Amino acid sequence: MSDEATLESLRLADSFLPVGTDSVSYALEQFVADDAVTDADELRELVATVLRRQHGRADLVALRAAHAAAADGDLSKVERADRRLTAATLAAEFRESSERTGDRLLTLQRDLRDEDLLDEYGAAVDAGDAPGNYAVVLGTVAALADVSEREACLLACHEFATAQLGAAQRLMRLGSTEVQRALDELRPAMVEAVEASTERGIDDMAPFAPLIDVRSAEHERAQRRLFLS
Repeated sequence: MSDEATLESLRLADSFLPVGTDSVSYALEQFVADDAVTDADELRELVATVLRRQHGRADLVALRAAHAAAADGDLSKVERADRRLTAATLAAEFRESSERTGDRLLTLQRDLRDEDLLDEYGAAVDAGDAPGNYAVVLGTVAALADVSEREACLLACHEFATAQLGAAQRLMRLGSTEVQRALDELRPAMVEAVEASTERGIDDMAPFAPLIDVRSAEHERAQRRLFLS
């Protein structure tokens, strides 16, 4: 990739990006509340499960499809990937948080870039023709910034893992070294998720993490919540 594309990929993976991913715990808050995740090892297993069973089977598949469609300037295929990801995502909290963070990323990029496709996509989201899922917006933005498809998938995994570990630091007693060690140990799961996504098209999305979906449903009705999901 060019230096410009590399720098853009670093920005997209940075927690400094104001899109709200730090407000999402992907049911981690409920796992901690139920004492189902109590230490760094259990945390790592949970995050790895989401990477392998949700991201590798659905989110990254949609990201790849959106990336290819945006590179071709085909908004209809971006929208199709977007709608399909929503249909494949069972937990209401996950759909809501994905659309909220996706909308923020899309709005930010429209302010930063003069791209007709982003404006058309934003209009489609505003009109309700597309949900604007975060993974799809990310794939679209990455393609327009000349960030490669695989790099976009890897940065999505890294961004997700760091957001989860950041949430864990607020929910659990974990030190910075423990968190960084967990991030290192999650690299194989990230690569595995990226590899798994290459084998699927958007009609083959099949996320399967039922216990996480159940915890998310419980979290949706919790009286006190620090995170959106």
